[in-house]
Amino acid sequence: WGVTQLTSEMQSAEWVSDVKLHKGMMGVGSHDNKVYLYDVSGDGTSRLRGKCVKHNSYITHLDFSSDGKFIQSNCGGYELLFYSTKDGKQITSASSLRDTSWATQTCTLGWPVQEIFPPGCDGTDVNAACCSKDGKYVYTSDDFGKLKVFNYPCVTKGAQCVEGRGHSSHVTCVRELGQGRV
Repeated sequence: WGVTQLTSEMQSAEWVSDVKLHKGMMGVGSHDNKVYLYDVSGDGTSRLRGKCVKHNSYITHLDFSSDGKFIQSNCGGYELLFYSTKDGKQITSASSLRDTSWATQTCTLGWPVQEIFPPGCDGTDVNAACCSKDGKYVYTSDDFGKLKVFNYPCVTKGAQCVEGRGHSSHVTCVRELGQGRV
């Protein structure tokens, strides 16, 4: 599989809930309410670049911007926060990033996924999201044992979806394998 250990000296005081790699960087979301940003070299060594420290609860999801300049992250307190990957400093004006292209869209909270939640559910019922590689669809998994496919961005109130049920309980994650395979 070609798996390489990138680091064994994590800074996190709690367990890790999400990890993303992008353009020589690694973002590590933790249950200590922080996102740790690392530079990762070709030989697998890493160096702490910065910490994103403004969340009020544990990190649930994170995504890098396509150009690698920004991170967006969600937490258990239902926050969507943005940070610079240069130093981990929070960007408090979300509108300044409105035209930003994201390398992935796994955050379940945000403008392009605002209608993925069924009526009457709380923020914990949708466990995961994943935008298709071609940017046409967003896949979700939920606490009701369902996988759903929405058009992306999903911003129309009462958005229609295709749903499949193959699980008896919570579906905790969904990712596209490529060529539209989930």
